[in-house]
Amino acid sequence: MDRSVPARLGGHMSDAADIGEHYDRRSPIGDELRDGQLHMWYWYDRADPASLTEAVHRLTRKVTDTLGLRAGEHVLDAGCGPGETAVHLATGFGARVTGITVSDYEIARATERAADAGAGELARFEYGDFMDLSFPDDTFDAVLALESLQNAQDLDRVLAQLYRVLRPGGRISFSDFSLGAQGDPVRLAKFMDTLKLHRLPTLAQWLEHTRAAGFEVEEYTQCGPRVFGKKAKYVEAALSRRDEVTAKFGEDAVTEFSRLHHGFFAPRKDQVGYVIVSARKPLSR
Repeated sequence: MDRSVPARLGGHMSDAADIGEHYDRRSPIGDELRDGQLHMWYWYDRADPASLTEAVHRLTRKVTDTLGLRAGEHVLDAGCGPGETAVHLATGFGARVTGITVSDYEIARATERAADAGAGELARFEYGDFMDLSFPDDTFDAVLALESLQNAQDLDRVLAQLYRVLRPGGRISFSDFSLGAQGDPVRLAKFMDTLKLHRLPTLAQWLEHTRAAGFEVEEYTQCGPRVFGKKAKYVEAALSRRDEVTAKFGEDAVTEFSRLHHGFFAPRKDQVGYVIVSARKPLSR
């Protein structure tokens, strides 16, 4: 039985311009709170002393380490955000990174961040809609997609594009939300609408989509309790910095940021999971 939440519960279908505006509005304060990475966090338990920045970087490492990057490899960061993850790949692994996003803010901020880190020659950023990539076949050694596939209007088409631009033997790692415990579709609909999700697959369905695109799945995990399940720790961490963020962006901007994210917290913590999947494009078909 198909347990994924229908796309219609997540509101209207958004195009690239709509998604770009979505991130343009949310990214500046999100960038400030999470040090250049807009994706989720990873806390072991309520007593985990890691700061929000540390918890977000922890998840970055958990996902990117599955790629097994080597110096000189070319990585596509599909949905690069404000650039900190790409800088991490460039400075930590010596990889060449091409980051794409549909957010003008993120392109500008990521370019600035890479230059400040001395990684401007390794990490480059440009406008790119992964529904229709302009890169030639077999361009990249690896693809990273941190919480970006969730915004795909046509997930199978996007995975086909990512498969095409990977060289034979190349790897892909992605992380995203998944459907957890059943119940209360209204809460899930609010969550999906807030994040502009077109679907909320189960872990099994994420694997089905990945394999249907031609990839060989090599590793996967479901770590929702340590990610969305720790949303209360995020709220505490964000509130502890409210005065600091307000001083920089203004009360109106912070109030609007909070309003835009209200629906994110609607589901029970067990209703939303979090998957990490690593797969490979076969050497031959």
